[in-house]
Amino acid sequence: MCVDNTPPPPGRLTRRGVLAGAAALAGTSAVLAGAAPEASATSAASLGSPGRGGDLVVEGGRLLDPLTGEVTEDAVVVIIGGVVRAAGPRGRLGTRAPSGVPVLRAHGQWILPGLVDAHIHLNTAAEARDAVLKGATSARSGSTNFYQDVAVRELARQAPERAPRLRAAGIFVTPDLGDTILADPDLAPLARLREGVRSTEALRRVVEVNLARGADTIKTRVNERAGLPEQDPLVQVYDHEQLSTIVAAARRGGKGVLCHSYSEKGCHDAVTAGIRSLEHGAFVGEHTLREMRRRGTYFTPTLTAIAGLAESSDPVLAERGRTYLPVLKRAVLAAHELGVPLAAGTDSSGGTVDPIGREVELMHAAGLPALDAIRTATTGAAKLLGFDSTAGRLARGFAGDVLVVDGDPLADLGVLSRPARVVRAGFSVPAA
Repeated sequence: MCVDNTPPPPGRLTRRGVLAGAAALAGTSAVLAGAAPEASATSAASLGSPGRGGDLVVEGGRLLDPLTGEVTEDAVVVIIGGVVRAAGPRGRLGTRAPSGVPVLRAHGQWILPGLVDAHIHLNTAAEARDAVLKGATSARSGSTNFYQDVAVRELARQAPERAPRLRAAGIFVTPDLGDTILADPDLAPLARLREGVRSTEALRRVVEVNLARGADTIKTRVNERAGLPEQDPLVQVYDHEQLSTIVAAARRGGKGVLCHSYSEKGCHDAVTAGIRSLEHGAFVGEHTLREMRRRGTYFTPTLTAIAGLAESSDPVLAERGRTYLPVLKRAVLAAHELGVPLAAGTDSSGGTVDPIGREVELMHAAGLPALDAIRTATTGAAKLLGFDSTAGRLARGFAGDVLVVDGDPLADLGVLSRPARVVRAGFSVPAA
């Protein structure tokens, strides 16, 4: 059975409603409720304007530029309106902060750009704020069930100190949508499909609904899940043709695709279908890695999530984690040595947000030098997300997202998981 070949759903008329519904699910309605129900249309329009960033001077610490590896002693970072206006050694800056701007003193500490989590599931406002507190000032969603990530993205624009700058993925393009069929009325026709979301028409429908609802990227899978003991992560659920259909539909909307993958054949099918980034990828082989390098396909291994399986109370998951983690670490090192671009992602979900610094530590444990490991959560991940002129560095014109840590991250990457202070768009927030 196929889905009727109807035009894609209209985005303009329904996006407001889906944002409101997603905001309620994500818990962002109360955060953004700044006007009474009888507020005027003018007031409502003003609420739609992005929130202005803060003004702040961070001074006195050692500033690390992940792009060059340069360390600046006694550095000063001037943030005005949430944007870096100057960054460099004290006394050589051509920009002076206006009087009255708050100062964050970082003497004896290290200053880095806020980190990027390229694979995280943010379903609530509390999770979004927790991600910021743990150092992720930018992120990419790995999908949500009811477009909560679209609402979290809007929360980040209105109140940046409460959420990471986000690329939303909307809902998962997967054979069995489950209750996600209720995420949007335009998905209702898919409920008739006995074989699930597998036909060309059905695959296109889910992508088109995502795009109409404001998704920035599309998330799909080629293998079953590793985190469910009843599933086999090496079983393939979509073939090359189906993946190509998803990629083509996303490209028509100007979007890329991230793909949940484990088996070598699944990874190769996904990469040659044209995905933008390979997620997890424990058993990806050299043949596919070379293809990824040729195409510029990113690898987001989510080592944190696989390491977490090894600590599961479920014996099947624990054994799976213990088996997969060393294999994945070898794949990460092979990718790095071949020149495949890597991005850090925790795959945090289920109400628990793991610090993105932990993923950087695991990248290092896989064999990456400390600076290269840091780059996977700064310049590398920022480029994957299209934030390469916004995030990943503290230079003029970049976002005023800062991590202040109590030690040298090049000597001890563990400090990234314990930030002393986080600054998001010029607003200083207490660390977790």
